[in-house]
Amino acid sequence: MAYNIIQRLYISLTCALIFSMCFNATVAQTARKDSNNLKVIASIDLYAQTSTNDSNMQMISLQKIIPDIVLDLRYATTNNFMKRIMYKEIPTYTFLRLPAAKALINVQHELHKMGYGLKIFDAYRPYFVTEKFWELVHDDRYVADPKKGSGHNRGIAVDLTIINLATKQELKMPTGFDNFTDSAHHDFINLSEEVLMNRKLLKQMMEKFGFIAFATEWWHYSLPNPEKYDVLDLSFSQLKKVSN
Repeated sequence: MAYNIIQRLYISLTCALIFSMCFNATVAQTARKDSNNLKVIASIDLYAQTSTNDSNMQMISLQKIIPDIVLDLRYATTNNFMKRIMYKEIPTYTFLRLPAAKALINVQHELHKMGYGLKIFDAYRPYFVTEKFWELVHDDRYVADPKKGSGHNRGIAVDLTIINLATKQELKMPTGFDNFTDSAHHDFINLSEEVLMNRKLLKQMMEKFGFIAFATEWWHYSLPNPEKYDVLDLSFSQLKKVSN
């Protein structure tokens, strides 16, 4: 009897060791690291594991959590600074981490009281797109250095503007989206009073609920402490399946 128990225990431990080795090998293949030791999650299973362990890591569909939000996903079109479609898929939905999505709900509610709402130009962005951006624009005032990854890759950054709910028209802002001139900077003041007030309203609303403005892009906001969130290189369809 004692021999049989020891034999079964040995077999169990051996199986556990084999499983652990296989799992670690899988993680090593799907959580790649670049030359600066940047961890990039490219496995939906690995993402699911981290988001199960910590709900704040969950990627939430903005249309699901804010049904009336307006999406104008520029990198799913040719209407962007790259002049080409940047996503391998053409998504009609996008994502943010749970804390960012919750904060955005609060911004939307506050704006609704004034007859306004949000329009989203971009939110989550797979890591490979950031690499493509950097090939064209080597300027981290406007494009994230892939050695560091971006807030978009981490699901905590959003590009957006304000619309009038009655007319569905965008409020006048300093520039259009993806404008790489000084006019897009927050400290640029050679603008009309209306434009200055609109930019200030967006900034006040976003900062009120924990977002941080990006100095050179009036449309770009992100949550603090990006190091808390892994860089993701997952497709929109992969995230949609998990979020559903």
